[in-house]
Amino acid sequence: MTHLRTVTLDASRANAPDRFPFTVPIIRELGTLSFESDVTFFVGENGSGKSTLLEALALAAKLPTVGSESADRDKTLEPQRRLARALKLTWRQKTFRGFFLRAEDFFGFTKAIAKLRADMFEELARIQTDYKDRPAHAQGLARLPIVRTIHEMEQRYGVDLDENSHGQSFLKLFRSRFVPGGLYLLDEPEAPLSPQSQLALLAMIGDMVRQDAQFVIATHSPILLGFPNATIYSCDSVPIEPVPFEELDHVVITREFLNAPGRFLRHLGEQSS
Repeated sequence: MTHLRTVTLDASRANAPDRFPFTVPIIRELGTLSFESDVTFFVGENGSGKSTLLEALALAAKLPTVGSESADRDKTLEPQRRLARALKLTWRQKTFRGFFLRAEDFFGFTKAIAKLRADMFEELARIQTDYKDRPAHAQGLARLPIVRTIHEMEQRYGVDLDENSHGQSFLKLFRSRFVPGGLYLLDEPEAPLSPQSQLALLAMIGDMVRQDAQFVIATHSPILLGFPNATIYSCDSVPIEPVPFEELDHVVITREFLNAPGRFLRHLGEQSS
């Protein structure tokens, strides 16, 4: 079920309309964008504005972030906050579940989780020292909240999320954080994923869609873009418009390259000779 129904740019609420991000063509001409499918993709070249739009949408929807500080406090997102204040969202059913994730922030998240876990074990060692002359019951009470938190972290993320490969950690995060009925905004989630892992992510998305989740994803990946019955908005068009999967430049170029790589690579050989 789609929770988010439409997003509309209210130009009258645009603060500093002559500054970024209102100068980005797809944002300046946004109008109203509809979300009719459970999965919606934003696709376009670097600099087209797809990530900026997704970030502003996450701010307007007040989604929690994963992998970075709160979006409300992230100084790098100030332009997106200006855009978010000019966006009007309509809902079929407002959901307070879900999250916003930028792939670039995830790697810092794994290190933060690892540090938090290490700090907790240091605290357990301190308690053992401080309580060595006190009854075991008192030491147990002091240890209990920390042990419980470590257990909950390990149940959700495993023993050490940072020791996994980036792709494994990414998929483990999705398994632990996806819940039914959520709205998930993902910015280039394919970044740390192999083709096989991208297929695994597609399977997770399909499973969550069957449990009333909605996804809006900015991506370059032809594999992810192949999700059945998804709406694909091209941010290379002004205004944004839906484009069939088979007509996407990302898909056409990838298919042509795989069918005849020599046609694309022979110029490299000529340059190196």
